[in-house]
Amino acid sequence: MSPVRRCSRTACGRPAVATLTYVYADSTAVLGPLATYAEPHCYDLCAEHGERLTAPRGWEVLRLSDPSAPTRPSGDDLEALANAVREAARPQDRPQGGRGPRAADPVEVARRGHLRVLRSPDS
Repeated sequence: MSPVRRCSRTACGRPAVATLTYVYADSTAVLGPLATYAEPHCYDLCAEHGERLTAPRGWEVLRLSDPSAPTRPSGDDLEALANAVREAARPQDRPQGGRGPRAADPVEVARRGHLRVLRSPDS
C-alpha cells in the first residue's frame, strides 16, 4: 500500500490535499486540511476536486484554510502594493515638511553622465 493517500473520487489517482466531512445536523459540508489519518465517513480530495466542490441544494460549504499553506495575495493586497509604487514614483514638488532645503544638504554643481559633483555646504 502506498503511504500517499489518494483522492476519493472515482478514477482520480492524484494525491489528496484536503478532507471533506459532512455535518448532516447542520446541512454543512466542511472542507479542511488533510486529516492526519483516513477516517470512515470522510473523503480525501485532490486540489482540483477540492476547488470544484459544490454542496447539495440547501447545504452550505465551509472551507477551512490550512494555516501552514502559502496564501495568495488578495485584490486588496495587490491594490495597496500598486498604490505604494505609484506614491514612491510620484515626483516630490517640495521637500518633506514643507520647508526649503536644509543648510546641511549638499548642492549639485555639475553632472557628467550618471555622476554628480556635489559641493559641501561648508565650502
